[in-house]
Amino acid sequence: MISVKNRAQHSSSMKWRYIKQRLFFAVVTSAVALIILSLGGILSYVFINGIGVINWDFLTQHPRDSMTAGGIMPAIIGTFYLTLGAIMIALPLGVTSAIYLSEYAKQGALVRIIRIGINCLAGVPSIVFGLFGLALFVVFLRFGSSILSGSLTLGILILPTIIGASEEALKAVPQTFREASLALGVSKWQTILRVVLPNALPGILTGSILGIGRAAGETAPIMFTAAAFFTAKLPHSIFDEVMALPYHIYVLATAGTHIDQTRPIQYGTALVLLALVLGVDLIAIVIRGYVRRRKRW
Repeated sequence: MISVKNRAQHSSSMKWRYIKQRLFFAVVTSAVALIILSLGGILSYVFINGIGVINWDFLTQHPRDSMTAGGIMPAIIGTFYLTLGAIMIALPLGVTSAIYLSEYAKQGALVRIIRIGINCLAGVPSIVFGLFGLALFVVFLRFGSSILSGSLTLGILILPTIIGASEEALKAVPQTFREASLALGVSKWQTILRVVLPNALPGILTGSILGIGRAAGETAPIMFTAAAFFTAKLPHSIFDEVMALPYHIYVLATAGTHIDQTRPIQYGTALVLLALVLGVDLIAIVIRGYVRRRKRW
């Protein structure tokens, strides 16, 4: 009699667990579907409204007629320079900082405070970074409104993201890898360089991908440090100011003299910016996949 009762209770408990599991799976699936649909809707809307102006002239010519005609080539080149400069500044600093925090720093109150500061920096509004870059690089160091000032500002902006992702990637490398290398008489630095970093590289590239996407799409930091309303010449040095796709969209949508007339150009510029970011991210993802496959070999 007791056995039958226990079996009934066990069956009821298993049924309730199954129901909860199915409900949780349904909620998670719905959340993922909502995100995918939202992203697809945004991309589709921009694509439908912007594809009509995309052609070779649009991609290779300068703006003309008060930016109501012509192309966006200077903005494309400026965005590429600023993003490349930002990642060249932030990636070495971010990875070396993560190596110090993960491999060398004595874990304690000071390291916890540093990590809290990094997390706080990741949540600071981008306009604050723009004002910081204006005060430090443009005014104090006298770099002026230039590629250098914009790249340094964007590099500082994405630095917390790269540090966080790189540190987590380093922590994910099994401790036994380090111990085996050190047991063979290899120095700690060589162990980090030849054992830890290669295994953490896919995670570090993930942080770089996130940084690239944010750096390419930011408007507020470059508004004060690098971006020009309009310039008829391409940059010849890191001390020249440039046009940039995010700021160009802002100008066309809010500060232009023919906002309604430039509406297709606004969407076309946004579509080019999305394609540029996705293209760079795709290259980084391919490299990350190649590194992972090479590790398996």
